[in-house]
Amino acid sequence: MRVRKAVCLISLFLSFPALAADGDPVQGKRQFAPCSACHTVGAGEPDKIGPNLHGIFGRTAGTKPGYAYSAAMKKAGFVWDAEKIGTYITKPLAFVPGNKMAFPGVPKDDVRANIIAYLKDAAK
Repeated sequence: MRVRKAVCLISLFLSFPALAADGDPVQGKRQFAPCSACHTVGAGEPDKIGPNLHGIFGRTAGTKPGYAYSAAMKKAGFVWDAEKIGTYITKPLAFVPGNKMAFPGVPKDDVRANIIAYLKDAAK
């Protein structure tokens, strides 16, 4: 019986990150609110202090036309996907040292997952 309980608990524990990784776009919209001080997400919306994030998935970092990126972001050389966005918003300056984003980061896994889910929907 103890083994079965342990297996059930381990299965539940292992499935939790997969569920959290999906994120909740409704919660993500609310949690993105502080980000909207510097970023827009809609097609045709202007850049602010940070670039408009519309179309970010699949775009090479530092290449959105019309935005003045830091030299560090221009040289980053990666393509934005959910994993890269998650890593970046955890600690932006640690992931791309020398970038202009002064925001310290989003420490909670579930909040990052929600923001990414929101961006997948709102910034496509």
